[in-house]
Amino acid sequence: MDQQTLLIILTIFVALAALAMLIQMGMLIGLFLIARELRMKFLAVLPEVQSIIGITKRTTEKVERHVDQIGKASLSILDTTKQQLVKVDDLLGDATTRAKVQMERAEMVLDDTMGRVQQTVSVVQAGVLRPVREVHGILAGIRATLTHLGRGRRPTVDHATSDEEMFI
Repeated sequence: MDQQTLLIILTIFVALAALAMLIQMGMLIGLFLIARELRMKFLAVLPEVQSIIGITKRTTEKVERHVDQIGKASLSILDTTKQQLVKVDDLLGDATTRAKVQMERAEMVLDDTMGRVQQTVSVVQAGVLRPVREVHGILAGIRATLTHLGRGRRPTVDHATSDEEMFI
């Protein structure tokens, strides 16, 4: 594998990791928006539930004959309200926990990707560039040796003078 191919592969992996993090970010934003919308709906219903509880209390004071029936109805409403509050609280807690887990996962993926990129660069330098430099040095030495041996004898005065004139 040459360096260009390895660079393309690394670019693809980094792009995939970035795309995965963008998708996770979109999902987390979506969860946040849904939780906020549920909270707003709940807050809008809360005064209405509180007014129903107030009406129920006044009714029980006015009508003593139906105290048992009205008491059971208000207990049912209170239980439902408590259950809804617990569900909303659980939903918000779950959304917060999931957001934290996703952020930790994203951080782990980013750390792992950076480590792999550094490791790959080290492998490329150790496995490809160093042997290429060594072979280039050996070939330069062989070329210099062959050039020196190919000359054989010292140049004549005419040849040396001609070389000096060309240089000047």
